[in-house]
Amino acid sequence: MTLKLNRRRFTQLTGAGIAALGLGTGLGAGAAFSASHSGKIKVAGIYTQPIQQKWDARLHQALVKSQDAGEIEYVFSEKVANTDYIRVLREYAESGVKLIVGEAFGISKEARKVADEYPEVSFLMGDPFKPHGSNFAVFDNYIHEPCYLMGIIAGSMTKTNKIGMVGGYPIGEVNRLFHAFQDGAKSVNPDVQFKVNFIGSWYDPPKAKEAAFAQVEAGVDILYAERAGVVDAAREKSILAFGNVNDMNKEENGTDVVVTSALWSMDAAIANAIAEVKAGAFKAADYKEWTMMQKGGASLAPYYEFEDKIPAEAKTKVEAVKADILSGKFVVNINDNEPKSTY
Repeated sequence: MTLKLNRRRFTQLTGAGIAALGLGTGLGAGAAFSASHSGKIKVAGIYTQPIQQKWDARLHQALVKSQDAGEIEYVFSEKVANTDYIRVLREYAESGVKLIVGEAFGISKEARKVADEYPEVSFLMGDPFKPHGSNFAVFDNYIHEPCYLMGIIAGSMTKTNKIGMVGGYPIGEVNRLFHAFQDGAKSVNPDVQFKVNFIGSWYDPPKAKEAAFAQVEAGVDILYAERAGVVDAAREKSILAFGNVNDMNKEENGTDVVVTSALWSMDAAIANAIAEVKAGAFKAADYKEWTMMQKGGASLAPYYEFEDKIPAEAKTKVEAVKADILSGKFVVNINDNEPKSTY
């Protein structure tokens, strides 16, 4: 594929026509990025999914906020296949950007080689492995703490003691959320059981919806919607759901269905990376802590219309555990092993 930029936004940023950039061939891009902008750095985002897909959307939204605040100039490519990712990564690195934000799942070794080739560029990449060299920092999705809090509420609200969970793939960043949710539920309801299914896709709402329907037929009365499509199933079956990554009550037609969601924000992580690049102090660090509750990377969404429907004792326990998490008194267990159904 050719390098697909957000052309309208890129033209606004540079004041130049996109046709003059020559980015499809990698030629002429340096000139486009060479304009002086006081207090700004040039940043690129590279996403394997459409930016509407919620994981990539968290990165994109954080970078847009930094752009709107006047901190950066921002361009991005979306729907970049892994087979084309390294080429796009190199084109951006050669174009004059100072920071590249993206994802290296499945191409970790190759992405690290690119970072070695461009030591003057900083890389902040979604990656399950360790940082590399001096300029390749990594992050992953660590919202297991609010997932534990959601589990407390779910375990308190289920009437059948059967909860369903529908995820994309059984990889670490998903598995740890499911286990934390289960641990939270069992902390208040040791009799609760779970149905777990993975649909083999990051974005297939119809498939996720069908998996959720099958779980409801198996007796679950609450669903953990790790993937899009599950909330629709909960609505049609008149049961409750809990959201993941984004606020599914407000953003995915979840009113009167989604009790709350475990939210992921990359705002603080992105802001830190930008500040370090500007100061010439960027490090190959693990940004794990920046995606957790203490640094504002994870949180629990409001209860909205469920404020008075959640048992009072569950809300009290959530607040107590939340305080202990933020103080470091309580540590939610991280379990990246594949979770299994318990009935």
